[in-house]
Amino acid sequence: QVQLVESGGGLVQAGGSLRLSCAASGRTFSSYSMGWFRQTPGNEREFVAAISRSGSSTNYADSVKCRFTISRDNAKNTVYLQSNSLQPEDTAVYYCAAAIEYSVPFVSTYWGQGTQVTVST
Repeated sequence: QVQLVESGGGLVQAGGSLRLSCAASGRTFSSYSMGWFRQTPGNEREFVAAISRSGSSTNYADSVKCRFTISRDNAKNTVYLQSNSLQPEDTAVYYCAAAIEYSVPFVSTYWGQGTQVTVST
């Protein structure tokens, strides 16, 4: 089992950037593929990005391609989501996710508590 704790959310103006972090503890971090999802009130959680165990493969939702970058540091047990050119429609609670397998679509086994990202106009 793995425990996930997100950080780095906050309020940013449109066009700005944020870097979200997700620290993992428990079972060996490098055993898991990692992902980011987001959710707005009244809507289903939607996929944002995923990265394989080694970091060699990544996958993004069309809505964030070329603006967001997922990366991981297995030595620090942390996965990141660099979010650039943020827009009001990116406002959501962002969740870190972990899975044994790297798949498209990404199917998560474990979830973090979420971190709020709010983009103002």
